[in-house]
Amino acid sequence: MNKLVLIILAIFLPPVAVFFKSGVGKDLFINILLCLLFYVPGLIHALWVSTK
Repeated sequence: MNKLVLIILAIFLPPVAVFFKSGVGKDLFINILLCLLFYVPGLIHALWVSTK
């Protein structure tokens, strides 16, 4: 998937971007947990996973 699309998706729906990049796994569960606690840590994690 295009990196630009993943970054835009990470801004609006962080768990979906992580799912598209790495599938179902520990990164997805970590991101869902971070998004449930606060939005910003989930956003940062999604951007990090999407760009690595």
